[in-house]
Amino acid sequence: MTVNWSADSWKNHTALQMPDYEDKAALDRVTAKLASYPPLVFAGEARALKARLGDVARGEAFLMQGGDCAESFAEFSGDMIRDTFKVMLQMAVTLTFATRKPVVKVGRMAGQFAKPRSAPTETKDGVELPSYRGDIINELDFTPEARRPNPDKMLEAYLHAAATLNLLRAFATGGYADLERVTDWNLDFAKDERYAQTAQRVSQAVAFMKACGVDADTAQEIATTEYYTSHEALLLPYEQALARVDSTTGDTVACSAHMLWIGDRTRQPDGAHVEFCRGVVNPIGVKCGPSMTVEDLKQLMGILNPENEPGRLTLINRFGAGKVGDHLPKLIETVKAEGANVVWCCDPMHGNTVKAESGYKTRPFERILQETREFIDTCQEQDVYPGGVHLEMTGKDVTECTGGMREVTDAGLSSRYHTACDPRLNASQSLEVAFLIAEEMER
Repeated sequence: MTVNWSADSWKNHTALQMPDYEDKAALDRVTAKLASYPPLVFAGEARALKARLGDVARGEAFLMQGGDCAESFAEFSGDMIRDTFKVMLQMAVTLTFATRKPVVKVGRMAGQFAKPRSAPTETKDGVELPSYRGDIINELDFTPEARRPNPDKMLEAYLHAAATLNLLRAFATGGYADLERVTDWNLDFAKDERYAQTAQRVSQAVAFMKACGVDADTAQEIATTEYYTSHEALLLPYEQALARVDSTTGDTVACSAHMLWIGDRTRQPDGAHVEFCRGVVNPIGVKCGPSMTVEDLKQLMGILNPENEPGRLTLINRFGAGKVGDHLPKLIETVKAEGANVVWCCDPMHGNTVKAESGYKTRPFERILQETREFIDTCQEQDVYPGGVHLEMTGKDVTECTGGMREVTDAGLSSRYHTACDPRLNASQSLEVAFLIAEEMER
């Protein structure tokens, strides 16, 4: 995997979607400081996630990946982290109860600070400035100073990520995720009667187990959960600075997150992002849009998972509602022909973005449900396991995607439209997706 590879060999390849830092000395200073900081995640955690994703690849578990489109420094708070974590617990319980399979929970958190953009610049009132690329690179305000890429923002991103991981670990192992609290996870603004019924049945099952005298190991499993983090490996100086060599194996680990993924815009087989990711031992995801060719997929599987290790490679499909049947079957046929071990995952968000009449960028919820349903149906028709879903979502009570049980309308988007980049599902809509998946998987 690491033949002719080093943590900085990506610099010998074309790197798309990267900022142009004017002060190279400042960039070197920041990356050197990051390289001296403690790792955000550890090799053992990344390997544990890879093993869990191996279970998904074998059809023995389900991957649920979700979180912010682009994490915001301004919106950072313990309540925001807690509420997103809480919704993911709700979704996991719903899916586990319906499918009788464990759910691997991976947040788009503690590192999802950079975003690819369709154009390098944007123009307002005749003024052209660099595009906003996420808080780790520049700022949302439309001024020359705010839009100038600033390497010091990587240090700020590291501190936000460290604080987020600290709280997530506390929630996961400190009692908040205890199944005895399953009825407490229903957010006040997103009460769902179906979830309340599921939670009640889970509570009864837990009470029955305790009455029968569960052993210490089982009690620990009920009281804690595993929770992992992920983000798009986009800003390669940051990723390189946080790469560490595992002292026990000599492997290089990307210690910015447990899992990294390569975006649809940066997955060129000979590109810098693929080059960096091929050399780290973490689980790797690849976004597969309509432009993914059979030859590209073959090359990427060979480069990123040459040992065909289950759990190493997740293919995250993002085609758009009504287009899954045009693209997914040929990718499945290619994977089967190559005998490759992959996790099949659906991203029903990015192919369904539209501009509402009100001017807001949004995603119709019915199209999100439609693509999710088409993904599951196509996988089942092709006799492969539909292993996961990848959502841009939040625990906040936002109005960014139209539709859903609470019937967010075009006119209502402006009331709580808080995203700095792409529209996210709110808690109620996220839980609806979980129930749809549960129903489809039970058929």
